[in-house]
Amino acid sequence: MFAMLQRTPIRPPNTLTVLLSVLGLSALVHAQFRPPEPKGPGGRGGGGEQKGKQYAAPAGDGQSAGKSQVSITVEGGFRVIRANGLPDHAPGQFPNRGNPHLVTAQNYNYRVPLAPKENATFTKLVMHPFGIALNGVVFDPGAAEWWQMDPRSGWTLDPISGSQKLGVDRHNAHVQPSGAYHYHALPTGLIELRTGGKERVAQVGWAADGFPIYGPWDYSDAHSTNSAVKRMKSSYRLREGTRASGPGEKFDGSYVEDFEFVKGAGDLDEANGRFGVTPEFPQGTYHYVLTENFPFIPRQFKGTPESSFFRRGPPPMRFGAADVGFKGAPPGKGPPPGKGEK
Repeated sequence: MFAMLQRTPIRPPNTLTVLLSVLGLSALVHAQFRPPEPKGPGGRGGGGEQKGKQYAAPAGDGQSAGKSQVSITVEGGFRVIRANGLPDHAPGQFPNRGNPHLVTAQNYNYRVPLAPKENATFTKLVMHPFGIALNGVVFDPGAAEWWQMDPRSGWTLDPISGSQKLGVDRHNAHVQPSGAYHYHALPTGLIELRTGGKERVAQVGWAADGFPIYGPWDYSDAHSTNSAVKRMKSSYRLREGTRASGPGEKFDGSYVEDFEFVKGAGDLDEANGRFGVTPEFPQGTYHYVLTENFPFIPRQFKGTPESSFFRRGPPPMRFGAADVGFKGAPPGKGPPPGKGEK
């Protein structure tokens, strides 16, 4: 390769030689980044492969690329969150069979309004993070995966209830090609740390519109912090029957569109949130709740998401079966350590 960059005259290779060289390089890269098939239990909640379809991360914890660094400060009318995107719990083992990427430090600089406002209508989440956890890891529920790889098909594969081989770990997280570790559903390690392993109402992050994120527990009486704590359920349910277009077949949760909102079927609204009291907001606030059932992490906003969460650069791309929408910040040094907001 280096000889080709010099001015020494050489005979140009024929097409067959070039093709064989490319295939050889591709096979080498594939071999280096696709570890052996994991054995034993692992993945989400230690339960192995989702529905026997997804490749879960191998059992046990992996190693973080460094220490989690996050600072949350108030600047003007915004809460500014700077983080290196590394979790404060041990991530799963990466690379793995379903996810060939290494966890690396990022350089996040997000801001959310201090006084968020509820809108009359909900705003759908597009291809950008929903919010950021208090440990500096982003909540990113969607995936750049569609039926027949066509974004215009109207059928979006879901990374948790679907059948993609995404290599998620027991924290419902995996890694982007950029090295960004991110949550697709309940962040079990983060919740364990925030609750002390007990069933209690605990904030886990901030949404892009400025409202707080809790879960999976909340007060049974939205008006009283003295009421019993219960696990919240979303109001989304699988549709009945079969798909009339696209992939056809029975609604089974493989696609986001397999679910429909049924008012009153659960505890929460279309954005997986509600107005109520919390330990941090005893007078009450609108807040989101992460749930064990779809949508896991909200796919809609009650307020207006702040533009610092919008992705910049190239649109989402496909690398095999993994979702790879880039996070808007290249790998690099994280911010200096700072006090996290309680």
